[in-house]
Amino acid sequence: MKNIFLITIAITLLPVFGCEAGNHEKNNSNDTSVIKKSSKNDEDSGKVIHLTKADFLEKVMNYEKNTDKWVFEGDKPCVIDFYADWCPPCKIASPILEELAKEYAGKVNVYKVNTQKERELAGIFGITSIPAFLWCSTEGKPQMSSGIARTPEDTKAMFKQMFDNLK
Repeated sequence: MKNIFLITIAITLLPVFGCEAGNHEKNNSNDTSVIKKSSKNDEDSGKVIHLTKADFLEKVMNYEKNTDKWVFEGDKPCVIDFYADWCPPCKIASPILEELAKEYAGKVNVYKVNTQKERELAGIFGITSIPAFLWCSTEGKPQMSSGIARTPEDTKAMFKQMFDNLK
C-alpha cells in the first residue's frame, strides 16, 4: 500500500520537477562532453552510454524499419534518459542513474540522449519536458515518465522501483 501511495505521489509530482525542453536554447557553447562509440564491454560494466540516432536504431528500436510497431532491439532491458546540459533536474538525475547503472550492471542498460543534439529522437518520442525517461523491457511496449521527485533520495527510490520492474 505504501509503494502504491509513493508511486502515485511521484507520478503526480513528476511534471512539477521537469524542464520544458522547447523553452531553452543551449547556453553551453563550450560543451566538452565526449561521446564515444560504446561497446558491449561498456554496457556490461555498468557505464552510462550516450546514444546517437544511429546507436538508438541499433540498440533500442529501429523506428525507420519498423514504422508501425515497437520492436525492441536490445538483449536486456534499458532505460533512456532524455536530457539537456542546461536542465537542473537532469543534473540531479544523472549521478543517480550512474550509480544505478553500476548496481544493475549486466541486468539493465542505462542510456542517455542529449535532446539538444538528437532533436529527431526527442521529436519521435514527443519529448516536451525533460528529464524524460523511456523504460524498455525486453518484451512489450516501453513506458515513458518525466521529471524527478522532490529529493534525490526519493528520485533514487522511484528509479530503483522502475529498474526492479523492468524484465
